[in-house]
Amino acid sequence: MKFRDGMWMVAEGMRVEYAEEVYDITETTRGLSLLCPSKKIRNRGDTLNTSTLTVDLEAPHDGIISVETTHWAGAARKGPHFDLFPGGAPKFEPKVARGDKGTTLSSGSLSATISSAEHTFDIQFHSSEGSKVLTSLASRSVGLAYNPAPSNPLQTGDMRDFKHYIFTQTNLGVGESIHGLGERFGAFNKVGQSISLWNADGGTSSDQAYKNVSFWLSSRGYGVFIDTSGRVELEIGSERCCRAQTSVEGQRLKWYIIYGLTPKEVLYRYSILTGRPNKVPSWSYGLWLTTSFTTNYDESTVNSFLEGMKERDIQVDVFHYDCFWMKGFKWTDFVFDSEKFPDSKAQIARLKSSGLVSKVCVWINPYIAQHGAAFKEAAEKGYLIKRKNGDVWQWDLWQAGMGLVDFTNPEAVEWYVECLNGLFDKGVDCIKTDFGERIPTLDVEWFDKAVDPHKMHNYYAFLYNKIVYEALQKRYGDEEAVIFARSACAGTQRFPLVWGGDCESTPEAMAESVRGGLGLGLCGFSFWSNDIGGFEGYPAPWIYKRWVAFGLLCSHSRLHGSSSYRVPWTIDGDDRGPEGCSRTLARWTALKTRLMPYLIAQGSQAVRQGLPLSLRATCLEFPADPTAWFLDRQFMVGDSLLAAPVFDEAGEAEFYLPRGRWTCFFTNRVREGPAWFRERHGFGSLPLYVREGSLLVLGKPGVRGAVYDYVADVEVCVYQAKGGASAELVDSDGMAVGSLKIAADGGTLEGAELLKGMWMRSDDGRKLEDESYLESIQWL
Repeated sequence: MKFRDGMWMVAEGMRVEYAEEVYDITETTRGLSLLCPSKKIRNRGDTLNTSTLTVDLEAPHDGIISVETTHWAGAARKGPHFDLFPGGAPKFEPKVARGDKGTTLSSGSLSATISSAEHTFDIQFHSSEGSKVLTSLASRSVGLAYNPAPSNPLQTGDMRDFKHYIFTQTNLGVGESIHGLGERFGAFNKVGQSISLWNADGGTSSDQAYKNVSFWLSSRGYGVFIDTSGRVELEIGSERCCRAQTSVEGQRLKWYIIYGLTPKEVLYRYSILTGRPNKVPSWSYGLWLTTSFTTNYDESTVNSFLEGMKERDIQVDVFHYDCFWMKGFKWTDFVFDSEKFPDSKAQIARLKSSGLVSKVCVWINPYIAQHGAAFKEAAEKGYLIKRKNGDVWQWDLWQAGMGLVDFTNPEAVEWYVECLNGLFDKGVDCIKTDFGERIPTLDVEWFDKAVDPHKMHNYYAFLYNKIVYEALQKRYGDEEAVIFARSACAGTQRFPLVWGGDCESTPEAMAESVRGGLGLGLCGFSFWSNDIGGFEGYPAPWIYKRWVAFGLLCSHSRLHGSSSYRVPWTIDGDDRGPEGCSRTLARWTALKTRLMPYLIAQGSQAVRQGLPLSLRATCLEFPADPTAWFLDRQFMVGDSLLAAPVFDEAGEAEFYLPRGRWTCFFTNRVREGPAWFRERHGFGSLPLYVREGSLLVLGKPGVRGAVYDYVADVEVCVYQAKGGASAELVDSDGMAVGSLKIAADGGTLEGAELLKGMWMRSDDGRKLEDESYLESIQWL
């Protein structure tokens, strides 16, 4: 939302009042409170008939300072509120110092200094040792606005016809880039964009987002978390080119600035504030296959899919039933379609005992169709949100007459969990928690009267996914729970995992998905997936195969479509050749299986540090490289592998390698960065490079399934590693076993006694089982 028309005029219909000076500073138990009038106070009369803004700065944790701007403090603080410091509120003592330059609040490594200059509003955020200025709130950077503009102050006695906003503008430094703000599919760098944080079901080719997360990461070494679940409007260099403006409707705006010596440290502190992701079980890293959405299927269809995959040497670890496991017009009533699946419990048991798949997932959403078995009970017992006149809130969008589960009602939550338990009793192991974006805000009343319907819109995703995730934890164990969620807000990273939503079957949509995954990873989400091949439309064989290569290098990998299947033989007429879809999928699935010792270890580290596993933006590993902050067609898989998907039918890819020596995973050829490179690849490869100094632990060639002994019969690949280089070892449950380390002599491998069986060490790369890549990968 823009409040001005250029630099000199206020936008039409707006009245804007700015904090013109810091008139008074009061020290509080947690920090400082600033009284900031909207005019410069030069005499006593200036204190009359003028508005003030209160800016409260507090220091809750090392490297974190909160900034809350308030106009009218009597406004109710309606929820819901983000669950901050879920691991426990820290005990922290802020420091306040007064000097010639101003008053400084220090929160360990981060400080805020309020200028002592007379009739000035200026707050500088900087490292406490003074070497680095991060950003600032400068002149006319904090304010309030009315729309429409009142012509007389008396009019504000009745605010029913006015909207009231609070805004802040933090400075954007020269060359500064801004990233994150959820899973957004447009440009990776948000400078120049107008962004509305409001969950919407808009697909991947729009400015809307399923996962709006009110956190951004700056290339200057800080992050900002906006502490409201309501709609947030951002003008990032798009109203004033040198400022990032945040605005909300209401009387308060609170955000936290988070500092770290590296962007990884910023994300770590952000994860302390909003919560770290939980671990995911090893089996979830394997290949997921679905029925697709509107396709026709029954037990024989499912069996034919899985038998066909086995015949083509493609291991499937999880099978997913999408919406039509229930009858049409009845979603979600938790009842299997008895015509298609007459004995669903027995069928799931047969599926697992056959060895074709180890786990089963089903689709749900929080919408309860009027014609389904669940609606009558839910409506009669008050489990659905209501209109203000007492009627159940309903509409015909998506499902005819559908209602919406009111998760602010504890009894509704208990009922919903019991419905889930019925699925678990049938053998369902994990849940796809679809939808949760179209949450109404007008003419609705929640069971909890203390919540603001406007703030419930985004926050609903947190409640929905939390409830399902915790039900899975209660049934299967704390670290065996997995959901497959589409909607999210800040904090939802605690309940893994998420996927990128409805993308088209085009190279442009694949690039959109990459950008979405990169941005969400910079908001502390460790685990992410997308629909391999694209969801909408019918992928051309080349798109499918290129997407397979990309998808199998994400933390989680799922084949899913809308109106067409995604088993490979339906894509290319069952081409069994080496470049066909089936062989390509088999090859990439086998590669991910071999990478499991590395992926599980890296996943554990990602959870501990609040980092993305994959997709991980290159700037997290190379923050000092300016180019890394603009790379949106490639990503890191953990801290040692760099991957660049191929978006071109001819197989050409352009990618960037940061400083250091990089070894091609497929050929052991070495490139030197920093530099841009171009290569041409067949469908069995893409630019996949191993970072200098890495120890890469690979499973035995030919191992099947995602779960196996990750320390037995492994290959330890050494890539220009010197003394001190190490790799974490984990067991099949992801529990730490110990670590391998190159000794100070630069050669001895310490920790080798932890390895089992016929393990081997390969120096200067890995043992090449297939040397055809030496010819098929062309350097251009």
